[in-house]
Amino acid sequence: MSVLFITGTGTEIGKTVTTAAIAAAALANGRTVAVLKPAQTGMAAGEPGDVAEAARLAGPGLTTAELARYPEPLAPATAARRAGLPPVRPHEIADAAEKLAAEHDLVLVEGAGGLLVRFDETGATLAHAAKALRAPMLMVAQAGLGTLNATALTALALRTAGIDTPGVVIGSWPAEPDLASRCNLADLPDAAGAPLLGAVPEGAGALVPADFRAQAPGWLAPSLGGVWDAHAFALDFAPPAVVHGRSPR
Repeated sequence: MSVLFITGTGTEIGKTVTTAAIAAAALANGRTVAVLKPAQTGMAAGEPGDVAEAARLAGPGLTTAELARYPEPLAPATAARRAGLPPVRPHEIADAAEKLAAEHDLVLVEGAGGLLVRFDETGATLAHAAKALRAPMLMVAQAGLGTLNATALTALALRTAGIDTPGVVIGSWPAEPDLASRCNLADLPDAAGAPLLGAVPEGAGALVPADFRAQAPGWLAPSLGGVWDAHAFALDFAPPAVVHGRSPR
């Protein structure tokens, strides 16, 4: 069984586009792939959600599944309570992922917001579902200032829960990275306690789907089905050295 959970170190940082990129790379490698969204919030019935966006970008052949949908853009537990709808339980997420894994080479389970966002009134999170399946959890992080703390906290929570993480992907690498973003290429692996496995360019989700699929392997490390080289990428964006508080001239 090959199930990979995907969590963010916060919200709106590129989880869905990163999920689509991993799916596209896997499909290009001839694998069968499914994307599971346990809880979609902030969407009315009939509106295209995250799994629809993943399918649009990754292309034909992707299986998608969504367990619950709540209209308000809130944490799943809160959104379910306010809508008067049943929450999604960890065992339901695990069961759905396991069933998809029986028929697919790879199942990607995309969380909602950060790792410790609550799914039900008991305080259950995505980590509970991952732990039930003994599945790893990929982290998607921001590029710039503040990401080291959020990434370190997420990594700590994963270790505390006994969940392995293959690494971290930058969900939106800026076209013109600032100093913090450049320095974070070297510092993120230390904060995560795991390697940097990719950098999805800012605005990738706006690409024509055919271009997205063609470029996706170049954003991801080989362990995620791509050809991206973390060392070479970091060298390309390495900031200049500082001597006594000044950059050398």
